Amino acid sequence: MDLLSLTAVELGKKIKAGEVTTEEAVRTSLAAIEAKEPQINSFVTVDKENALKKAAQVQKQIEDGTLTGPLAGVPVAVKDNLCTKGVLTTCSSKILFNFIPTYTAEAVCNLEKAGAVVIGKTNMDEFAMGSTTETSAYGVTRNPWNTAHVPGGSSGGSCAAVAAEEICCALGSDTGGSIRQPSSFCGVTGIKPTYGTVSRYGLIAYGSSLDQIGPVAKDVTDCAAILEIISSHDKKDSTSIKRDDTDFTAALVDDVKGMKIGIPKDYLGSGLDDEVKEAVLKAAKVLEEKGAMVEEFDLSLVEYAIPAYYVIAAAEASSNLERFDGVKYGYRAKDYEGLHDMYKKSRSQGFGAEVKRRIMLGSFVLSSGYYDAYYLKALRTKALIKQAFDKAFAKYDVILGPVAPTTAPKLGESLCDPLKMYLGDIYTVSVNLAGLPGISLPCGLDSQGLPIGLQLIGDCFQEKKIIRTAFAYEQTRHYHHSPLAEA
Repeated sequence: MDLLSLTAVELGKKIKAGEVTTEEAVRTSLAAIEAKEPQINSFVTVDKENALKKAAQVQKQIEDGTLTGPLAGVPVAVKDNLCTKGVLTTCSSKILFNFIPTYTAEAVCNLEKAGAVVIGKTNMDEFAMGSTTETSAYGVTRNPWNTAHVPGGSSGGSCAAVAAEEICCALGSDTGGSIRQPSSFCGVTGIKPTYGTVSRYGLIAYGSSLDQIGPVAKDVTDCAAILEIISSHDKKDSTSIKRDDTDFTAALVDDVKGMKIGIPKDYLGSGLDDEVKEAVLKAAKVLEEKGAMVEEFDLSLVEYAIPAYYVIAAAEASSNLERFDGVKYGYRAKDYEGLHDMYKKSRSQGFGAEVKRRIMLGSFVLSSGYYDAYYLKALRTKALIKQAFDKAFAKYDVILGPVAPTTAPKLGESLCDPLKMYLGDIYTVSVNLAGLPGISLPCGLDSQGLPIGLQLIGDCFQEKKIIRTAFAYEQTRHYHHSPLAEA
């Protein structure tokens, strides 16, 4: 029995039934990581010693009945922008090459309380700025479906690790599609919850008004179970929301009869690959055959989502990344004259090209004379985009569309044209601007054998609707294992 071909919930059941121990599951995962990492590079840090120690403790708690949840004993990975006490946390950046936090992110704490064993930290685009996991200071991550292609980003390490079956599930973060887009490219499932549902405490910030932590796994059941565990009201996060409807596994129902699903015409226009369009519309047809009402509609302001997003995200990034100055922690330049020279050299040498590009863009739009022209205008556009979604959700339960215009591009293709890379986020950034929940799940393969993702978007706090719709669709198709998973 190949333990890592199971879903996280299936593995958890076997551990609780005594068919396999937590230590066996962790050792199997560690062996898979050792064997496959040279090909995909999805981890920055593997915490073998602590994982095995924790596995022994968890196994005892399972046996004495203390831990009974669905993820008890299951090895998990977390994106390397989530702080983990005593374990290196780099954001895949040279500037944090030696940063070991003194506390753990709330979402990770919730996983550990549920008995999950954190096995390591996954690779990502530096400070979550990128769509390909090629801007990491620790090398590019490769797609397990075809190692000549990118896994997507910025949570590419988490998605590639799940797709390669090094691990059953992982945590990522989503600022403009960073869970959903790599999930699409890697043929796995990922959820970006409503803003405020999962505490951002311990998440190293990129765009504070946009960032949200979420699960990556093989199927909708796993994602719902993980989201249920990590969702909590946290006084340490001022944007955390108290909810009493986080029993997301209750939405795992194969029934979409009477649901109204809208497909934005704007999402099916020029720029969308024909094979992606065909797969997405085929998925919509499946839901229609299961009893949902599906129709196309006009969702205005789509063309303004990308410029509004990049102005707001870059502005927040320039503010958030001010703290990395070489003084308190992280990288410090060796040769400098005076304090200001140390700041300049430490930041110039410590940050990568894409991060510096976004810091400069953010500083520009926040500067005197341009603040009104760019930043305030972007905030007004954000409010209008939210209004457009409010209008749509007055009529529809769920919005359906593609995750990305194409399947995974080849390594190196996107970095040479940053504008093209930014435009690849056209279907995902609106969800973050409006604080909505979204899910990506596989809906087919293109002619090159690369996965195609289906995106379902819900109104605020309506995760159950997208989970229910995704689960109903998922029952009509089998999970496809990547070639590297089967190797």
